[in-house]
Amino acid sequence: MTLFSSPTCAMSHCARLVLHEKGVTADIEYFDVNEPPEDLLELNPNGTSPTLIERDLVLYDSRIIMEYLDERFPHPPLHQMDPVSRASARMLIKRIDQDWYQLLDEILNSGEKKSARAKKMLRESLLAAAPAFEAHPYFMSEEYSLIDCAMAPLLWRLPSLGIDITGLGKGITAYANRLFSRKAFKESLSPEEKEMVALHK
Repeated sequence: MTLFSSPTCAMSHCARLVLHEKGVTADIEYFDVNEPPEDLLELNPNGTSPTLIERDLVLYDSRIIMEYLDERFPHPPLHQMDPVSRASARMLIKRIDQDWYQLLDEILNSGEKKSARAKKMLRESLLAAAPAFEAHPYFMSEEYSLIDCAMAPLLWRLPSLGIDITGLGKGITAYANRLFSRKAFKESLSPEEKEMVALHK
């Protein structure tokens, strides 16, 4: 199993995090998204990150990769077992993507004015969600799940965007520290992502 991954893309980080949470042995091939390697382009002509290869299977959507890994390696489970809970978790991840990852993308890839507006919106949206971070040890749950695997890479990048996590309230600060202290999270970090650590001190 090989995961082609950008060393800085948050979506790629999500896939790497699930791999480490599952304790799966896989080759992680870091690459520059502007210059995808030939062996990746042969399997995925778009050269997108992340791309998971396992024998004849080629997956190149972060959320699909996360779901596949959870089903392919059932222990420890990162989804609730019943259909209703699983569907609710999928809807929550979809909301996280639409509400927060979309703003992250704008901050990273837009002009200065639009980026500043997106940064303000992301900060205010996270502040508004404070009760959700305070109610449970994990996001909307008592158990660590794929939702947290989606949240951790986003939160890790906030200081590098100029958003102070501690300014978002005690609940989100405690939640973020809970995620960042996990062994799998530390192992999932690329060398470039590890350099962001100084911003969390």
